[in-house]
Amino acid sequence: MSALPPRQIALLAGAALAALLAAPAMAAPGPCNMPAVLSVSGHGESRVAPDQMMISLGVTTQAKTAAQAMQDNADRQQAVLDALRQAGLADGDIQTSGLSLNPMMNYPSEGGAPSIDGYIAQNLVNVRVTDIARAGEVLDGIVAAGANEMQGIRFIREDSQAAEDAALQAAVADASHRASVMAAAAGVELGPILRIGEPKADMVSPGPSVMRAMAAADAKSIPVEGGELVFTADVDVSFSLAGAACAMPMQDQAPAAPAN
Repeated sequence: MSALPPRQIALLAGAALAALLAAPAMAAPGPCNMPAVLSVSGHGESRVAPDQMMISLGVTTQAKTAAQAMQDNADRQQAVLDALRQAGLADGDIQTSGLSLNPMMNYPSEGGAPSIDGYIAQNLVNVRVTDIARAGEVLDGIVAAGANEMQGIRFIREDSQAAEDAALQAAVADASHRASVMAAAAGVELGPILRIGEPKADMVSPGPSVMRAMAAADAKSIPVEGGELVFTADVDVSFSLAGAACAMPMQDQAPAAPAN
């Protein structure tokens, strides 16, 4: 094998030196800068009495013709609306939620052609009662006026911000408590919060709203029990840990195979 000319040897040596200088320096092994992390979830609740009630009610009527069914329904529903206003409800507290007219079909058992036996008209409204103490009186009035559909009631709180804040504070306190107990059990020290977030915040009722008709003949009105509203909050919190093994970063690429 013939020797390379001196000029070519010098050029190759210069290129190798330039590549060596351009390559990043290898960092000396040392402690990692990613702290160990403890992630926990916290849950909080806050209870408060409702101050308003929403009622879904209406009138359903039947007649031989569609026009008669709608007319009968309009007359009875108007009486219900008048009773609501006489009970002190404002127009803004009454909202129509549904209006329907459907035929009553008769299907012969022997497989003949179906026929229409009449029509059913339905008119539903949502009503907000701002004085729960008078809810029974309001229900008595609308039933007496002709309401024959009661879709349900639910209780609400007009100003719920304080209750929502209390539930959120309780959730953060719960997360901090759980984290401190876990860190102590593991023999490490709980550090500052690295991340905190709120996955969801819901308001639920502790159970079905209660509305029942008294069977006693001397009952003055339908009793309504407001119970309590339960506001819930959940948080996810990540803490750093002192005195624990640090979390090494994941390798982006597999190590290169040794050269042959």
